Amino acid sequence: MFSSRFTMDTSLQHEPHCRQFLPHLLRHGRQSRPFTCLNVRSQCQRTPRVPPKGNHRIQAGQSDVAASHMWQQTEASQSSSADIPSPRLSRRDLAAALAASALLLPCASATPCRAATAEAAKLTLADVTPEIVPPAPLSAREQAVIDVFEQSTRSVVNVFDVTLQGSARPVPQEDQPEGNGTGFVWDGDGNIVTNFHVLASALAAIPRRPGGPPRPGGPQPVVAKVTLLGEDGYNMTYDAVLVGADRAKDLAVLRIAAPKEALRPARLGQSGQLRVGQQVLAIGNPFGFDHTLTTGVISGLGRQIQSQVGSSIGGAIQTDAAINPGNSGGPLLDSAGRVIGVNTAIFTASGTSAGVGFAIGIDTVRRVVPQLLQFGKVTRPALNIQVANEAVARQLKVTRGAMVQAVAPNSAAAKAGLLPTRRALSGIVAGDVITTVDARPVSKPGDLALALDDYSVGDKIVLTVQRGVGDSQGPQELQLPLELEPEMS
Repeated sequence: MFSSRFTMDTSLQHEPHCRQFLPHLLRHGRQSRPFTCLNVRSQCQRTPRVPPKGNHRIQAGQSDVAASHMWQQTEASQSSSADIPSPRLSRRDLAAALAASALLLPCASATPCRAATAEAAKLTLADVTPEIVPPAPLSAREQAVIDVFEQSTRSVVNVFDVTLQGSARPVPQEDQPEGNGTGFVWDGDGNIVTNFHVLASALAAIPRRPGGPPRPGGPQPVVAKVTLLGEDGYNMTYDAVLVGADRAKDLAVLRIAAPKEALRPARLGQSGQLRVGQQVLAIGNPFGFDHTLTTGVISGLGRQIQSQVGSSIGGAIQTDAAINPGNSGGPLLDSAGRVIGVNTAIFTASGTSAGVGFAIGIDTVRRVVPQLLQFGKVTRPALNIQVANEAVARQLKVTRGAMVQAVAPNSAAAKAGLLPTRRALSGIVAGDVITTVDARPVSKPGDLALALDDYSVGDKIVLTVQRGVGDSQGPQELQLPLELEPEMS
């Protein structure tokens, strides 16, 4: 029989003149006469040749090769004596026949095939089992990333909005609600920081805005389930109540009744001294897969983004670390494992990471969270002024800075002498134009609000303003000190 390793050449299979007789030859190769070019030609021309009779009959005991030679000599003599012209074989037929002959030569004798079978029978399982190579040693960078993950994973929690039924299923869903999110342990009292939009559904169901921290013993609505990783490696799930929320900065604080030994507060860093190119790590709960690690670098700083609830957030960190639905509210870590931001948004058309993610700087979080813990809401510092938009400012020849359009009476700005836009005998006079807050430049109206985000109520600042922009005498630069106050309702 033929060896099982024999395969027919693809081009030969598609040869129209020879593919009809090849199956016959392959089935009866050992029983039929030797496969020679003369026989192939006979098969192609459909003129079967009959083995010679009489004196040219193959004698018993002759080898296949000797019989083949004798038979071919007889055929040649008969053809010569009859003087019958043999049919011409085209180049295409001849090429196909030669290829078929070459394929069958290795199996003309059963000895090589049987030898290969016998050789294979001698192999043991150890002979055919690939060698097991020990794992390569970790690089210093790999080990550093692993250390950061293992040290930080217990500080990261999963947050599930209780109003979204079935949202805790750990399977990818194309239309997965954003109520599946991430958070991190803020302190040993069970306070958890996450994104406002992760709890948007639950917060909308609360009849009134909380005016302060939960009162001991008072009924508090459960808004989420928080799952954290225990020291033994098992997950523990707790009911979470709302402490406070800030829609403007897309931040919220929850509280769980977990024992102190189960809580591992995250280490906080700073976002004011970050540099583009720094390595960062993101740990989160994308698509319900808990404690997923992604890495990347800081791609940009000071970005102004729009949160998923429509608020504008300035000073955001841009990163190429993969941030997918479910990562929201999780920490963005530096190479030392310190929290430098809270992952909040991705820039994508498909709903999945496209290499552009954003995080709220931890410096902003440091200012917001203490107010949420103390008051349940954020009281932002304000100048209590109205700033003209850029189109109105350009009509009054103001091309740079934030032009004051109105000043609230009895406000700190009014007491400091800040002048609004007003009418005069000569026409409309442009108000004071704020160009810096302390040393931070203000080049457009939106920069003023971003600059004030770095301060708290009661902080003292110095405004640099230009007065008389558009006057024939030219503007006058003034320094106006004032104290920031709460925003007037």
